[in-house]
Amino acid sequence: MSLTSHTFHIPVMGTSYTADTPARVAPFGISSVVSLVDDLLLERFRKIYAKKFQLEYEPIPQKEPDGRAKRITAYLNTLAEVVKIRFEAIKKQPFFSKNDKAKYFEMLPTGHPLRILYLKLMGMKDAPQNEREEIESTLTHGMVEGSIDVNIMVKLDRKPPNPNGKEPLSDECTDAKTALKGYAKASLRNTAIVFSAGINQSLYNYMAQFKEFYRNAAGEISKKIIVKASDFRSALIQGKYLARKGLEVSEYRIESGLNCGGHAFPSQGLLLPAILKEMHSQRELLHLFKDSPPPKVTVQGGIGNHAEDLRMREYYNIDGTGWGTPFLLVPEASPVDIKTRDQLIKSTPKDLYMSEASPLDIYFNNLRGSGSAEWHQQQIEKGKPGSPCLKGFLQNNTEFSEQPVCKASRFYQQSKLKQINESDASEEQKELLRKSLYVKQCICDHLGNSGLICLEEETDVPQAICPGPNIAWFNRCYSLQEMADHIYGRIPDLTPPERPHMFAKEVEMYGDWFALQVENFNGDKSHANWLRIAAKNFDEGMDYCLEIANLKPFPGENLASIPPMVEIEKARLKKNLGVLESK
Repeated sequence: MSLTSHTFHIPVMGTSYTADTPARVAPFGISSVVSLVDDLLLERFRKIYAKKFQLEYEPIPQKEPDGRAKRITAYLNTLAEVVKIRFEAIKKQPFFSKNDKAKYFEMLPTGHPLRILYLKLMGMKDAPQNEREEIESTLTHGMVEGSIDVNIMVKLDRKPPNPNGKEPLSDECTDAKTALKGYAKASLRNTAIVFSAGINQSLYNYMAQFKEFYRNAAGEISKKIIVKASDFRSALIQGKYLARKGLEVSEYRIESGLNCGGHAFPSQGLLLPAILKEMHSQRELLHLFKDSPPPKVTVQGGIGNHAEDLRMREYYNIDGTGWGTPFLLVPEASPVDIKTRDQLIKSTPKDLYMSEASPLDIYFNNLRGSGSAEWHQQQIEKGKPGSPCLKGFLQNNTEFSEQPVCKASRFYQQSKLKQINESDASEEQKELLRKSLYVKQCICDHLGNSGLICLEEETDVPQAICPGPNIAWFNRCYSLQEMADHIYGRIPDLTPPERPHMFAKEVEMYGDWFALQVENFNGDKSHANWLRIAAKNFDEGMDYCLEIANLKPFPGENLASIPPMVEIEKARLKKNLGVLESK
């Protein structure tokens, strides 16, 4: 563990829920990740923060040449300025006062040398001033900001229409590439870019032209690369591809395929414990640059208490953990509007579900009754299904047009509805088709609205949110320090003892996922073989979960919840395999 960092980070959450999180938590040494999908949203955040901190602000119009990259660069530069202002103010605060400087050191990991030294200082209130001053100087000089990291969902690489004419834009003007360029040109140093949602060779090839991602003459990399992967094989493939470009991966961020927030990318039945086991035994293969330090490995997705955090770090030798969803209930960390936060507080496991709301046809973790869901239902009842496509980041369908459109757009939904109504299908089949059409929601625009409402920039706009199922076990708002103390096990567990272990919850979610695959199976033989392998992986993963359940639990670890869940899901898997074979 670095002497200057926490053992946890706050992963990207939607387009707005961590958009300004670095401004909130980086002054306390906590790292977090900003989504670069929505540059128009980031431009609005930039205006808000420039005004709040009296910084220079010159708007970058939507039709500005290379405007997307420029907006991203400008916002990240503003974030860096805000963090510096807040951080320097904290450093100047006195010791022996209940202030943010005290909070900075109190929140550090329990065994962190600076925290230990701080606690020693707190016991020296009556010691000679010269003795205290030396320690105070050491502590202040040891303070370091958290990292302002960014995330690119690499499959969101649309080539947008040219806002200034009919001539098509060049291949370097796609959404992912311009986001990458915006980050590369920003003033940030010692930060990282996270690549999620698979591999994009064209994007990786483009990245090779920026010197910021390579080691300089001093052997330092100012902008590091983090690869988010759902299994070891994916991590290794991406690492090797980047290595051929001379690009080092500084960290592999393993995420549960289903037990997470946002878009879900289920593996072929591989459970997180089995992935971590392979990662632990094969980790040396990821060390592709032998003259450089080995890459870190972190894990995220469903971690809910200190005991599970210890399981990751001490049993699997993981370097750090990602905690996302619980921070939605920490107003100091995440901009969530009051109505949505109240819904999260009151949510139960039944309110959180794996939906098909994403226009990308990727599973999307969702909250029942969200402002966005209510708004879409109202549009359906008015006979105007779909949403105005205000930003177009998810446009990928050409069924009714030459230019790609979004499946949640009013144009697509009304065109599809007309096709359904005029088809020869039975009324029962038509109703099923309408239902599958209406489920698509505008997550492109609506995911940003909650943050704007929270910052008093918007009022009556629909809010989408994408929490992981973990949120059901957190039932009020928490302070930043309280959540840090929960993660490090310094206070009583904030979650109830009946909360199932993260491994048990993932088993249940993969059981639901496999049942859905069988229900939707259309008779394709190759897909049947794929599902048989997925079932085998799932079954073997559950066996391994039972091995984990027989180990000595860390204090507060609910390993006892794993065996009954495995028993239920093994029986369900057997039943669903029978259904699959009959189909």
